[in-house]
Amino acid sequence: MRRAEKVAALKREQSKAKRNRKIGIAAAWSAAGIVVLVIVLVVTTTGAPKNAATSASVDGVQTFPKQTSQHVTGTVKYNPLPPVGGDHSVTLLNCGVYSENVPNENAVHSLEHGAVWVTYDALKVTGDQLAALRKEIPSTYAILSPFAGLPSSIVASAWGTQLDISDPADPRLAAFIAKYRGAATAPEPGSPCTGGLDGPGKVS
Repeated sequence: MRRAEKVAALKREQSKAKRNRKIGIAAAWSAAGIVVLVIVLVVTTTGAPKNAATSASVDGVQTFPKQTSQHVTGTVKYNPLPPVGGDHSVTLLNCGVYSENVPNENAVHSLEHGAVWVTYDALKVTGDQLAALRKEIPSTYAILSPFAGLPSSIVASAWGTQLDISDPADPRLAAFIAKYRGAATAPEPGSPCTGGLDGPGKVS
């Protein structure tokens, strides 16, 4: 009887150890899954602005709804200029600061991804004003470039929206960037703004 009890006890211990091993393996896989999920979330969201178009309005903003967004080849006739959306190149313009005019069709692709495009009249915005303007441009999801024939010294554009200003110190510029950079008003907010075309005269 005593031997049978010992055998039964041994079997219980073996069963318990087996269950513990299974629980440990399951816990390890769960922990690994959580780590992988966290890594994926960090990688896919790093650099993308966390913005959904704040409710605060910006005085003077013009809106241009119902922009098309097809990928095309060749040049596109845009209205207004600078463009605020429309059909565009399959290749985006890498976000950054440029000292020369950049291709509209590539810049519009960047707008589709939630970038803000700030353009300036190179004959009017120079020296200290240009340096001040560059300081207003975020390091991601923003483009700065000269643009010929602007209606004002500086024009800030996002998908379907535009703002004309005359001075980089105008607080509406920072407000426009904060409101529309990475906003859900763009067709594909948070999609990459890198890995495309470096336009002429890229500074940073």
